[in-house]
Amino acid sequence: MGTPLNLLPMFGHTRGNRSAATCHYKCGNACAKDVCNTSTNNYFRDIADAALTRRAALGLGGVAAGAVVVGASLANAPQAAADFGGHGKGGGKLNFKAIAPVPRTVDGVTVPAGYDSHVIIRWGDPIFNDAPEFDAFNQSAKAQAKQFGYNADYLNIIADQGNSRRGVLVANHEYTNEEMMFDAAWAAENADEVRRIAIQAHGMGIVEVRRDKAGEPWNYIKGGARNRRITGTTPFAIDGPAAGSALLKTVADPTGKLALGTFNNCAGGTTPWGTVLSGEENFNQYFQGTGSATDARYGIGSGPTERGWELTDPRFSAQNAGYENEVNRFGWVVEIDPQDPTSTPVKHTALGRFKHEGANIRVAADGRVVAYSGDDERFDYVYKFISKNKISKDREANKKLLSEGDLFVAQFTGDSPVSEIDGSGKLPSDGAFDGSGKWIALTKDGKSMVPGMSIEEVLVYTRLAADKMGATKMDRPEDVEPSPVTGKLYIALTNNTDRGKIGKKAGADEANPRAGLTSATANRDGHVIELTETKNEATALTFNWSILLLCGDPAKPASELYFAGYPAEKVSPISCPDNIAFDSKGTLWISTDGQPGTIGYSDALHKVTLTGAERGKVEQFLAVPVGAETCGPLIHDRDNSVFINVQHPGEGGTFAAPNSYFPDYVATPALAKKGQFSGPRPSVVQVYSPAGANNGKGNK
Repeated sequence: MGTPLNLLPMFGHTRGNRSAATCHYKCGNACAKDVCNTSTNNYFRDIADAALTRRAALGLGGVAAGAVVVGASLANAPQAAADFGGHGKGGGKLNFKAIAPVPRTVDGVTVPAGYDSHVIIRWGDPIFNDAPEFDAFNQSAKAQAKQFGYNADYLNIIADQGNSRRGVLVANHEYTNEEMMFDAAWAAENADEVRRIAIQAHGMGIVEVRRDKAGEPWNYIKGGARNRRITGTTPFAIDGPAAGSALLKTVADPTGKLALGTFNNCAGGTTPWGTVLSGEENFNQYFQGTGSATDARYGIGSGPTERGWELTDPRFSAQNAGYENEVNRFGWVVEIDPQDPTSTPVKHTALGRFKHEGANIRVAADGRVVAYSGDDERFDYVYKFISKNKISKDREANKKLLSEGDLFVAQFTGDSPVSEIDGSGKLPSDGAFDGSGKWIALTKDGKSMVPGMSIEEVLVYTRLAADKMGATKMDRPEDVEPSPVTGKLYIALTNNTDRGKIGKKAGADEANPRAGLTSATANRDGHVIELTETKNEATALTFNWSILLLCGDPAKPASELYFAGYPAEKVSPISCPDNIAFDSKGTLWISTDGQPGTIGYSDALHKVTLTGAERGKVEQFLAVPVGAETCGPLIHDRDNSVFINVQHPGEGGTFAAPNSYFPDYVATPALAKKGQFSGPRPSVVQVYSPAGANNGKGNK
């Protein structure tokens, strides 16, 4: 049976923007622990502090006609939400009237008038012909390995060439919420099996999809030829300069070149050659460390883990002989080929090891490829990788481009006099928080550029290498994506509630216009940076940057917010920017993670205008159900469609007492039909305009 599990509701420490359950399961209560980065490097923080002060404004106290809450049919679910502001006029045909912010208690996907939503696939849906239908009361690791995983984050739908009615859907499965997945009594009696199920529910999912015609809803194909589950036990090749290093060898893999599984896969990106990149983010929570300095820098504790996987599989504890290096085999960017279910996925050591939010590619003018990635931790860094070789027409050769190249970390500098940065958030005399910066080399031509560290050490302990080289501390850099139209880079910095606190050594400067001593909540709402490489060349080693958004609630004083100069009173509230996407015309879209705790509204997806007189205008497109996070936004505006992952709906509830019934909306187990569940199920959702389904071409 193993050690019993405790699946009671999560209570206790949180940092305002997340539920206790999110803190526990998503990142292992990272913000409740000491800051991992104790270096003396400079800080980058741009505060847009917004406390929850207007609960009744803009529809929070009730709902009104103008937008639709789709699928919420239980008695406690409101059926509509109000409009907000004007019409969005983004790329393609994706026009809409912005919705009002949605109360965080609404249990449904709220979409603009004229749009509908469709669930493509849910946690537990069988993806192979021999997979059982989902049964919440009869789960097993064997079944979960053949079913869609839990808590999808990154998402892409790749239409087949020459046939826009068929394609493949690729999603990350970031983490699991055992207290919502399992009956507590059963879990206590079957602790080892619960852990094995959770290991199989992590990873990635690839399923074939089809639709009747462009613009109409996609449906997944059970038994599709390309269907695949990548889980916590799937073999991965390790490549790049650190492959085979003594730092990566274990008793189970004396070569240091073959790892089992991938965990906490957060965001990602699709390469120009059609593979998918995925970032291993909060991997530290799954492993019991030894108390070393390197473990501490990655947030790996020496006590029993909160998930207890080391009780079921010895590789999850570095205190077990032969597994001292197992944790070093996680924290990488992984690459998978969604077109070939027999291919071996790869972990790329050349891109460094840290809490990768994801990785996104830009092709340079000379044909080399550049990958950008953020390290999602308070006071950690932004990175860039430049490949040694150039992209070609040879797809197999392109799949090796991320195996060799140079790794850099960003350093930011402000350009205003210190006297103009007083901690109040008031813009300096030049009218912007902006400056310049440079990319500092950590590796070059296959060699370490960090004194006292070998290239293997730089890549396995990248955080320590970046500390030594003077990288700029950031406020949880998450998605880092180049615009496919302009090449400009956009960086979502979700928040940092420790910024400016006494003892944290974070004073106000150009990049830190709000200090904690001035603002009690520090950087609770996050911000977005726009970065332009010198001459707009992806391989440049210098850049200019400016703050695009200082997020928060527009009801706060205007000096505390900034929307690229657009009037704050005319934008939708936005807090905790997380994932970034673009439509076909280069308009920016931002999904959020934590709005319920910071500004009191459900997490959402927003459109942000980047050009013209409305630059900086934020318009809310949708909201997700109670307890959920908006993940993996995908904008197919030519198809009048937007796709998201509804992650952890109902978080904070339990199996016996759910907070959400999305998406099945079955009130009790007795009413559940085959394959249904009387509780929340993370799901992939398509929001589309039925009136635009016949636009004729679709995304190719």
